[in-house]
Amino acid sequence: MDWAADPGAWLSRLVFTRGVALVYLIAFVAALRQFRPLIGTDGLTPVPRYLTRTTFRRSPSVFHLHWSDRFFAGCCWAGIALSAAALLGVADRLPLPGWMALWLVLWALYLSIVNVGQVWYGFGWETLLVEAGFLAVFLGPASVAPPLLVLWLLRWLLFRLEFGAGLIKMRGDRCWRDLTCLAYHHETQPLPNPASWWFHRLPPRLHKAETLANHATQLVVVFGLLAPQPVASIAALVMVVAQGYLIVSGNFAWLNLLTLVIALSVIDGRWYAAVLPVDPPADLDSPTWFTALTIVLTGVVAVLSWAPVRNLLSPRQRMNTTHDPLRLVNSYGAFGSVTRVRYEVVLEATDDPAPGPGTVWREYEFRGKPGDPRRRPPQVAPYHLRLDWLMWFVGIDPGYGRGWLVPLLHELLAADPATLGLLRSAPFGTTPPAAVRAVRYRYRFTTWAERRESGAWWHREPLGVLVGPLTLSGRGAG
Repeated sequence: MDWAADPGAWLSRLVFTRGVALVYLIAFVAALRQFRPLIGTDGLTPVPRYLTRTTFRRSPSVFHLHWSDRFFAGCCWAGIALSAAALLGVADRLPLPGWMALWLVLWALYLSIVNVGQVWYGFGWETLLVEAGFLAVFLGPASVAPPLLVLWLLRWLLFRLEFGAGLIKMRGDRCWRDLTCLAYHHETQPLPNPASWWFHRLPPRLHKAETLANHATQLVVVFGLLAPQPVASIAALVMVVAQGYLIVSGNFAWLNLLTLVIALSVIDGRWYAAVLPVDPPADLDSPTWFTALTIVLTGVVAVLSWAPVRNLLSPRQRMNTTHDPLRLVNSYGAFGSVTRVRYEVVLEATDDPAPGPGTVWREYEFRGKPGDPRRRPPQVAPYHLRLDWLMWFVGIDPGYGRGWLVPLLHELLAADPATLGLLRSAPFGTTPPAAVRAVRYRYRFTTWAERRESGAWWHREPLGVLVGPLTLSGRGAG
């Protein structure tokens, strides 16, 4: 590719690769901190058990070659070290083969984790990180001319991500078409953040304006990504603003941060020159073999794009779908339906060895999901609290907890330290309770008047016991 054709591409590459390195760092830290109680050898859905039900061909992963909790932790630490090195610019000082090896190891490690992570890793941003991270392998260090074909593949990724999200909304819930979805969404989203209460209380006209702006961005402006500069930069800048709005109004792990980073790769690098104190490189060139490799990559992506394009055009479009085991080219989408009512599952414990009608139950507090009505919703993104997210799904449909919710209660009954580490607080600390249970509640944000009177962020009503009480002896297990 002709370097002179896009003299600002080196800055676009720098911004993108540093951003992806930051997301990798967050993702590996989250994996390290949460894996033992979730997918570890003694976790709720153990990887060793999963490996007996799948093959390397279906779920490529280094853990088919060897598994132990220590080995998994070692892979996480390797990912943390390599992503930190890339974030600090060490990767840019490597020769081209060294750059490719570093990013390829990052990609292989995280793909390995996602492919054995089961339900805990079934989110669109996990696959998005794998796909974006693979493209980073072929961008090259600071000494190499940025391959423009790969920068165009990033545009294609952003187009599929945004357009797929827009289409799934229009094809899905009617409230997206009558512009009322955001009258519910800020309250019923998986993990509201400190500003969500205020966004929910916006006037109905502003909720409709929010929805219109979303449709305009994802269904109209998105086509600007495929246009020449400066149109593509303007379209990408609109998406940066939109993702910033989502970051301010909710907790969606690193989905919005990573989408924003991909959008930054589309912006003309010369726009960054005014704000980034980075000296322009000397004349850059690419080895012939590297140019040929990027051409092959583009051909592979083009072939693998057939399934995502077919999904985009289908009236039965699916969200967040992987079409190949390596997750190289995927389908995306979010919130094709919006719940109107918020249901929460609250976990409780008691020291009463014979629970009855007069038993006093005390609650476990999660790090991110709603519990105590007086606790302000916290900011946790771009970190990802996997258990908190899955508990949101269980509130909507208890079937989502099949296979792991009762085992979770048993771990709490035993006061398992790793499991308690996923929570903000336990009613009896590290002392095992006599019994535990799961209770389903209906939650809603308080009104302005209720907020002033009580100081509470939530109002809730109990709907009944979902599971339990469970005791160590098994009496009353439900």
